[in-house]
Amino acid sequence: MPNSYYLLLIAFLLLSGTGAPAQRNVQPNVLLIITDDQGYGDLGITGNPHVKTPVIDAFARKSIRMTNFYVSPVCAPTRASLMTGRYGLRTGIRDTYNGGAIMASTEVTIAEILKHAGYSTGAFGKWHLGDNYPHRPNDQGFDESLMHLSGGMGQVGDITTYFKGDSSYFNPILWHNGKQENYQGYCSDIFAQQAIDFIEQHKESPFFCYLAFNAPHTPLQVPDQYYQMYKDIDPASGFKNDNRPFPSMSRQDKDDARKVYAMVTNIDDNIGKLLKKLDELKMMDNTLIIFMTDNGPQQHRYVGGMRGLKGSVYRGGVRVPFYLSYPSRFAGNKDIETMAAHVDILPTLAEICNAELPNDRIIDGKSLLPLLQGEKVNWNDRGLFFYWTRRYPERYNNMAMQKGDYKLVGKTDYDAPIENFELFDIKKDPYELNNLLTSNKNIAMDLKRELDQIFKALISSDNLTNPPRLVVGSDLENPVILNRNDADGERGIWAQEEIFGSWKVTVREGHYNFKFKFIKPVAPDGIMYLETKPFINQKRNTAANVDIIEMKDVYLPKMDCDLIPFYATGSKKIFPFYVEVEKIDK
Repeated sequence: MPNSYYLLLIAFLLLSGTGAPAQRNVQPNVLLIITDDQGYGDLGITGNPHVKTPVIDAFARKSIRMTNFYVSPVCAPTRASLMTGRYGLRTGIRDTYNGGAIMASTEVTIAEILKHAGYSTGAFGKWHLGDNYPHRPNDQGFDESLMHLSGGMGQVGDITTYFKGDSSYFNPILWHNGKQENYQGYCSDIFAQQAIDFIEQHKESPFFCYLAFNAPHTPLQVPDQYYQMYKDIDPASGFKNDNRPFPSMSRQDKDDARKVYAMVTNIDDNIGKLLKKLDELKMMDNTLIIFMTDNGPQQHRYVGGMRGLKGSVYRGGVRVPFYLSYPSRFAGNKDIETMAAHVDILPTLAEICNAELPNDRIIDGKSLLPLLQGEKVNWNDRGLFFYWTRRYPERYNNMAMQKGDYKLVGKTDYDAPIENFELFDIKKDPYELNNLLTSNKNIAMDLKRELDQIFKALISSDNLTNPPRLVVGSDLENPVILNRNDADGERGIWAQEEIFGSWKVTVREGHYNFKFKFIKPVAPDGIMYLETKPFINQKRNTAANVDIIEMKDVYLPKMDCDLIPFYATGSKKIFPFYVEVEKIDK
């Protein structure tokens, strides 16, 4: 159960922000909290009778609640849009792996614009926008960062936790300002404590603290004390019979839900500690706090009756809770129904924090400040674009355009007629059950034309046609470890051994030592190949039971290339699990 001080904290939260506060011409501190794969229904305040989230629920009740807030169907695109105010495709983000989760270093992040405005900046938890220079958080405007690699701890790209298996969330090796360090404890506790420490260290000046919990993303690992709170519940029972659709849950779904709820309650406890610290420091009044999640749930469970899960452009995949509090400026405890999205966060924070937006690129988002101030605005002409497929967007497959009350959904072929699409009136049909296309073909055609227009613009973005490259040989990261999350090649490249893969790199001229790490020991009497444009090197291996092969003193000229390594043994070509590249002095 939550600690006793949470009761006092909840009382404070419910009482604060209820009046019409005076506006102050000061820069607020900013605390942006985002969780990973926590769906709209994974909170008590959104109607879930099982999950225990007293702190977040109380925070939501006293906050401004954006009730129609949207993100991308999966995590890396959401995070790119949040950080830049731009659709993820413009930034080079096109996937969660397959080499498509690297945001171009030329993008301007919230951290960079706030740092320029005098803020101290810190990021703690999940980044998922590039693991190597120049794409890491410490390269993109954050003074302080503590992160895990790739899309999740325990995934193949996170080389320091992958081999821990079922304990990857405990006592992890994390990356502090680009360097590996050992930490003790549970990951969510670690990230929250680092955020608290950062706030204490920067209490005298404005700060931007980005706390991106990797929970409740898989693997579903949680301290047992939290799991015990849910081990006997039936996650499919206890919901009001109000005609909202409810998913069929298998035995595995139910056990997953218990673990997810346990992970969420742990997050709730940690957010309680954060808010308590702000209260102790008398900073609550002048801190702008946002709580949100990055997409819908991965597993079947309660999602507020909405259709779809993570990865889907239906509302269950893209509508998330969004709560904002800034007591010294905005009256709280109110709902705003106007459609808003992840791309709106950067322009909103820039305006509130007196920071300059970049003027040399398209910003897709709008500042929410007029809405937050209670002004009447008409954004019915605004359209939001959604998509998700592996590698690159597939025209009309899992793609949607929402504008006003209407939403057009395509789950069809690239040349499909309009009759193959779906059209929903979101206001009248929030669960997307009634396809109105036949009787509203003109509306559908208008939305399709707008979808075509934005799709063509995004798919021709320079950062897609000229993808971001990792830099090999920089003094700012040497050695470089190239991991599977950022490897391109065959579709769905993950933990396979026999698969073609490569990394897009910019090489600085010099001599290099290479270490090729394999998931399992490779057979002897094979040849290790390293292809870098016209420069191909090979080395025979005669040793048995080795999972690392080294090539030393390899000369490479200055170039952009695909770095292609493989171990040839018999008819097999084995792709390394990761490659460590170190520039050496000669």
